[in-house]
Order: sequence, then structure tokens, then C-alpha cells
Amino acid sequence: MSDESKDPVNKPEAVRIPLLPLRDILVFPSTVVPLFVGREKSIQALEQAMSTNKEILLAAQIKAKTNEPAPEDIYSIGTISTILQLLRLPDGTVKVLVEGQKRARITEYVQTEDYFLVKAEALPEQKSPGVENEALVRTVKMSFDNYVRLNKRIPPEMLLSIASMEDESKLADTLVAHLSNLKLQDKQRLLEETNPAKRLEDLYGYIQSEIEIMRVEKKIRARVKRQMEKTQKEYYLNEQMQAIQKELGDRDDGRAEISELENAIKTRKLTEEAREKLLKEVKKLKHMSPMSAEATVVRNYIDTVLSLPWNDFSEEIRDTLYAEDVLNKDHFGLEKVKDRILEYLSVRVLVDNMKGPILCLVGPPGVGKTSLARSVATATGRKFVRVALGGVRDEAEIRGHRRTYIGSMPGKIIHALKKAGKSNPVILLDEIDKLSQDFRGDPSSALLEVLDPEQNHTFNDHYLDLDYDLSNVLFLATANSLHTIPRPLLDRMEVISLAGYTEEEKVAISTQYLIPKQLKENGLDGQDVTFLPKATHELIRYYTRESGVRSLERELASICRKVARKHMKKIEGDVHEEIKAKTGGDKPLKEKLKITPNSISEKINEKSVNKYLGPRKYRIGHQNDHNEVGMCTGMAWTEVGGDLLVCEVNVLPGSGKLTITGKLGEVMQESAQAALSYVRSRAKFLNIPEDFYTKVDLHIHVPEGAIPKDGPSAGITMATALTSALTHRPVSKDVAMTGEITLRGRVLPIGGLKEKILAAHRGGIKKIILPKENEKDLIDIPKNILKDLSIVPVEHMDYVLMHALVWKHPDHSSEVQDELFEKLKKVTEAETDELSFAH
Repeated sequence: MSDESKDPVNKPEAVRIPLLPLRDILVFPSTVVPLFVGREKSIQALEQAMSTNKEILLAAQIKAKTNEPAPEDIYSIGTISTILQLLRLPDGTVKVLVEGQKRARITEYVQTEDYFLVKAEALPEQKSPGVENEALVRTVKMSFDNYVRLNKRIPPEMLLSIASMEDESKLADTLVAHLSNLKLQDKQRLLEETNPAKRLEDLYGYIQSEIEIMRVEKKIRARVKRQMEKTQKEYYLNEQMQAIQKELGDRDDGRAEISELENAIKTRKLTEEAREKLLKEVKKLKHMSPMSAEATVVRNYIDTVLSLPWNDFSEEIRDTLYAEDVLNKDHFGLEKVKDRILEYLSVRVLVDNMKGPILCLVGPPGVGKTSLARSVATATGRKFVRVALGGVRDEAEIRGHRRTYIGSMPGKIIHALKKAGKSNPVILLDEIDKLSQDFRGDPSSALLEVLDPEQNHTFNDHYLDLDYDLSNVLFLATANSLHTIPRPLLDRMEVISLAGYTEEEKVAISTQYLIPKQLKENGLDGQDVTFLPKATHELIRYYTRESGVRSLERELASICRKVARKHMKKIEGDVHEEIKAKTGGDKPLKEKLKITPNSISEKINEKSVNKYLGPRKYRIGHQNDHNEVGMCTGMAWTEVGGDLLVCEVNVLPGSGKLTITGKLGEVMQESAQAALSYVRSRAKFLNIPEDFYTKVDLHIHVPEGAIPKDGPSAGITMATALTSALTHRPVSKDVAMTGEITLRGRVLPIGGLKEKILAAHRGGIKKIILPKENEKDLIDIPKNILKDLSIVPVEHMDYVLMHALVWKHPDHSSEVQDELFEKLKKVTEAETDELSFAH
């Protein structure tokens, strides 16, 4: 027999053979594959093959989901295989072990009813031996070796059987069976390829592609494994740490605490910036030891930020009539301040997004600045917080401390918001004029951003390191004086002056507010205790010296306590007498006495005030008893209100020396020099010897020398006293004056006019001389005060002399006037400024 007759591949004629369609699998020559067969046609094809020569054609379906494939659903090229073993299973399926023999092409379907019977012809192999093919075989074996090292599912023993293969066709068919990730279409192409060399080349490309994919997968698996190991390690260590801490009792449930913080961050009304910041801090806190100092700082920071009112507003009251009732009920007078607050509320009703104004209430102590701010909060329905700025000298007190050390905290502004619990409170910056500074910074500069409506919507506290919107806060500031407030800070505030109360206003405040309050606080409410008007006037004039009513309230409280002590002594004495009569001995009282209404009865008059409080503490400034030469009454402003000061001048023999005493400041000393220069320039006009300053010494004195005095309003007072002393003409006792003088005799405006006029009225003055430019300030003076006074506005010193000096001769009738007075009158009727230096 020839070689060709022995080799079935070389037989060109077709054979009749049963066909078994395969799903998602291919059988290559030289490979043994187990198959599970369940379709009826396929089982019959197997039975037919077993009844003949046990050969069957295995071909793949084009679509694996087809249950009943037709001839066009089956690839035309398959593998003629031999059935090695067939086993019928209980469920009706058949397990069969087949071995591939050779490639074959289906040329005709002979039968398709019971099973597929086809005619197939074997496909001959195209062998082309050579050095190139040998090299290709080695390359493919090396590549498959690398593939096996990466693919752990292929046993390493497989490499031994592959290494011994030299046949190209068998090597290619064996290798492709182990490429499990190769697609069915790619395997079919390899099956249809009859050239073994070309098959090895394609196979090499597939193997290299799989190697690259598996290398990437290996990197990913390694990275995931490292991450999992790290996570597992952290989880293990955290669990260990929690167990240790639980055993030590340091923290029972730290994880629950962090979970609560995360939930609070997600549910609170925070800005996006604040939410992101807090989530980062919580993430940082998870990896810290709870016992570390840094963990404490982080936890305190989170708690502080969460406790702030982010976009949480009080519901405002926008009823201006209600606000007016509240302000009038809580405060007597202060009409200008009330009007400004009601203006703000009226505009607030009309404008939704109005920026809060910064009002600065300036006035002496006790006039009601702080209580007025509290009333504003009540009238607007907002929370009220007071921030005391007196003595603050560290910038961090306003802006907060940076979180670089343990104990850092936010500034006073953020603390006030935290205390209020709302984003739109009334914050009172109390005593803003008492701020100081040192090497730690200037707190007044830090307030510039807080009090600027254009900037405070992004206020940044050093501790928070977050922008906080302060534009909805109504800021009120209080101060006793303006000259200590830095100019840039003052420029950001609207100043409202509270000059103080008149005596009539103090009486009304005492009657309506202070006396009922003190009677209630001292247990005399409901008793027959009455303060007569004379007693109130006595307290105001001689036992208090202030613009406000704080000292007045203390004195009223003192009287109430003494009245309570006096009557309780009498009541307890009667009770002790009863106990002694019943028991025959003295026993201390252990039960509270029942005091019936009106059991205490007393009317407080001025003598009662002297009795309870002792001798008068102060004397009020009052007019002189007589018209005197060289003595003039001036009006002064003090921090506790206005007062009357007497300026005295003595002319002594000497050589022109000027002495100024009374602890006067530099400004008043310069005013004295200017006054003397004016008198010297008008000496001839005033009938004074022109060389008088070379023959006499002048001594200017303001009594109460232990009290420092300064200010620019005593110029005309000193000039009048000098003129009076040198001309021997007395100054009217009914006249008081205020104003600064220039060398040419012009009278310049001054400040504090209201307080000065109130003091003059209290002292019995009838005529007041003031600068012409201050005439506009009379609008602030109560009308009942003005009607008792004669106000004389002047522009030049000559007018002052005409109204202040007594020009009538005492030994003549009232119509006869002094010759100098007629001269002055004539001059003042003309242009005084042009005639000032005529002589």
C-alpha cells in the first residue's frame, strides 16, 4: 500500500458522515474534548456514528443561541472526530469523549430530518518545511511559555508536552485549545486555515495580545490587593485601638461620635465652603488618636462651626407702630434716637435686602445707650448680644486666633453669633472708644471689616478660616466720646449723640421708671411709700452729678433700703415683744414675716433725703449773688454734663506779668493770651491806658484748681473778665457765656451747647451769650428751657461786652447809660470787623 492510500487527508473523495453541531466550542485535530449532548438530533447523530465506524463530523454553529439549527446556521468547515467514549446520563443527556482527527469541508447535506447526515471531504495540509518555520515554532513555544507563567489555570506540565512537539500543524492545533479567552470566530479562522505556518503566525499574535492583557490584569490585581491589604490593616488596627481604648475607658463609642458629626454636617444649613471644610476635618479626625492634642483641636473646631447659625434667621417684627410703643415705654425723651431707629424700621418694611446700618450712640454714662440697644432688639424681634470692648487690645479678640496651638478660639464677633443662635441678631459693641492697642495688633483696625456694609458679607475669622455673612446683623456701638475713636472706624458708623437729660426729664424718668423699679426690687412694692417732687429735685441737684441717671438710681435704691430697714426694725420689734410676752424669752425668728399691703407708710421729702443720705454731696453751679468787677461766669462741658465756671481776674501793681492758675490746659492758656491781646488792641477804644500792661500784673484764675480744665470755649469769658477788671465796670450776674476768641475779636463756634445751656438754666442764669454760628444748635434745646432764657448770638467781642457788662450808673436813673456803652453801641451798629483795629 502506498503512502497516499494510508493517509486519509490526501483522499480527495467525499464521505458520508453524521454531523454534530456544537455551541460555543470547537474541536481541533489532535485534541481530546468531552462534550455534553442533549438535543435529539445530536443524540441520533451520535448513535448513527456508534453503529458505524464511530466517526462524526463536529462543526460549530454560527449563533450559539439557535436551538434548531438549519444548514445555513452551521459553519461549513469542521473536524472529523472519533468517538472514544459515550455515556448516557440519567437526565437523558449524553456525555461523549471525542478526539479530533482532521479538518473537513461539508459539501452536501444528505439528510436533515432525524439527524444531520452530510457529505464531507478532508482538507489537505499545506506543509512547507524550512529554517523559517523552525524559528517560528521556537518563537511560538517561548511565547506560550510566558503565557502559561501568567495564566495560572494552565498546569505547568503542559509545557513538557508542548516542548516535545515538532509538527507545526499539531503544535498549532494543540495550543489553540488552551487559549480559553479566544473568541469563537477567531478559533474558526484558525480551523479553516490549512497552512500550518500561517496558523502559527496568527496564533503567535493572539498569544502576545493575551500576554499584554494578562500583564495589565496582574498589575490591577496587585494594586487592588495592596489597597485591600492596607484597608484590612487599617481596619484591624482601628478595631484593636478601639478595643484598647474601651478597655482603658477613654472612649466607649468613638466611631458613633464621628458618625454623628458626619450626619450633623450633612443635615445642617451650611455653606458649601463650610461643608467641604468640615468633611475634610472629619476625615482627618478618623485617622487620629482621640487622646492626641491635635484630635482635640480638630473636634473643637468642628463643634464650633456646627454650633454657628448658618442661614438661620429670627423672624423679624416689621411693625413700626409696635416698635414706637416699645421705645416710648422703655425710654423717656431721646426723640432723635427713636426717630432714627423708626426710620430704619420703616425702610426695612419697604426693602427686603436692606444692608444693616451701623449706629454709634455717643453720650455720657448713664443716659441709656445700652438699654436703648436692648429695646431695639425687642422692637425688631431679634436676639440681643452685648460685646464688651473696653480694654481690648489684641486683634485676635476680634478676628480670632489661628488654629496653630491648643486653646485657640474664635473672636468676639463669632462668639456673639454663636451665643445668639441666629444669623440676624442685634450686636452691641459696647464702649468702642475704650479700645487700645499694643504689640499684638490694633483691634480697631480689625473692626473696620466688621463694620463696613460693603465688606462684612465675607467676614473671615482667623479661627474659622471661612467666610461668614455679617450683612444681616444690626450692629450698634456705644461710646462716651468721639475723639478716641480712630477716624477710619468712625467713618463707617452713623453717629447719634445723646447729650444727656434735662432736670425735668430726670424727674419724669424717676417718676415713671426708676422709683417703681427700686420700690419693687427692695420689697416696697404695694406699700405706701411715696417720693415727693421736692425729694426728687433734691436728689438730682445735690446728690448726683451726671448727665444720665445711673447715680440717681443708686441713690434711690439706697433710700429704699434705708426705709425698708427702718420699718422692718419696728415690725420685728413688735413681733419680738409678742413672743417675749408669750414665752418669757427672746427667740430668733425663723419664718418669713407676712407683710400686709400698706403696712409700711412713708412720704420721702427733701428733709428725708438729707436724713437718709447725709449732707449734700455737690453744689450746683449758679449765678453770682452780685454784679462784680473782674468776675465772669462761663459755661463748660464735662463728661457728666454741663457746668458753670467762674473766671476771676485781678489787676496788681507790677511790670506786665500775666499769671494763669486753676490747672488750665494748653488750649485755655492760649485762649487767655488771645484775650489779653484783644484787650490791648482795644485799649484806647475802651478808655484803658495804652501802656497799662507795663505797669500792672494780671492774674487770671478759674476756681477749683485741683480739677484739670481745658477746651476752646473760654476765650470770650476771659476777655470779658479782663475788660471788666481793667475798666472797673462790673459783669452782670445774670449773664453766662461760651465761645472762642480770635486776636481780631471774632467769636468762634464751640461744641456741647446743649449741656452748657442746661447747666446755665439749672444755675439760674437769665441771659446766655453764644457764638452766632452755634445758633443752629438751639433746635436741640427743649422749648420749655429756651422760653426761660434770653439767647444772644454774637459774632464779635464788642457785642459780648455790650451785653455782658453793666453800663448803668448806680447813682443815675435807669435811662442814663455810660458814655462807653453809647460808643460800643454805635460801633456795633456799623461793621464791627472793619473797625476792630481803627484805634
